[in-house]
Amino acid sequence: MRHAEAVHEPDPVDARLGARLAELRAEHGWSLGELAERSGVSRSTLSRAERAEISPTASVLNRLCAVYGRTMSRLLSEVEAEPALLLRAGEQPLWEDRAAGFVRRSVSPPHAGLRGELVEGRLAAGADIAYDRPPVPGLEQHIWVLDGALEVTVRDLAHDLGTGDCLRLRVWGPTRFRCPGPGDARYVLAVVLP
Repeated sequence: MRHAEAVHEPDPVDARLGARLAELRAEHGWSLGELAERSGVSRSTLSRAERAEISPTASVLNRLCAVYGRTMSRLLSEVEAEPALLLRAGEQPLWEDRAAGFVRRSVSPPHAGLRGELVEGRLAAGADIAYDRPPVPGLEQHIWVLDGALEVTVRDLAHDLGTGDCLRLRVWGPTRFRCPGPGDARYVLAVVLP
C-alpha cells in the first residue's frame, strides 16, 4: 500500500514574506543571480525563501533589507495588514529564527509618517547573531536590556550589557548580538530611521 506524501503547507507569514521578497526583486528588475550578487545570499536560498519553502534567517533578511534599503521591521510590516495605531499585546507580530534562538516581537511596527519603531528581542542563552551591515546606513538604535545579559559588538568593540543597561548608537557597519547566558536575554530595540 502506497501512502500519499504529506504536502507541507507554508506558514502564512512565510508565504506572504516570500511573495513580498519576489515582488521587491521584480520591482528592481533583478534576476535571482543579480540579487545573489548584491546580497551575498545564495540563489537557491533566495529562490526557496521566495517560494516559502524555507523561513529565512535573521541574517538573510538583514542582507536583503540592506539591498532594498528597508529595516527588518518595515519589511515584515509590509507582509502584515496595515498596522493599527494601538496594538494590544496579543496583536503584536512575532517572528522567530528557531535555528538561531531568536524571537522578535514588533511592539510598535513601522507606520506611515513615523520614523521610529519598537522591537522586543529574546535571545536564548548561547545565541549569537551577526549582521554584516545595517539595513539602512546610519540607522539609530537604542538597545535596552530588560532581563539577562547581552553582548553587543559594534565595529569590533564589544559592549557587555546587563539588566537595565542601555546602549545608544548609529549603525554604519557590522553588528553582533550575543547572549552569554546563563539565562536568556530580553531587550527592547528602539529603531529610528535617519
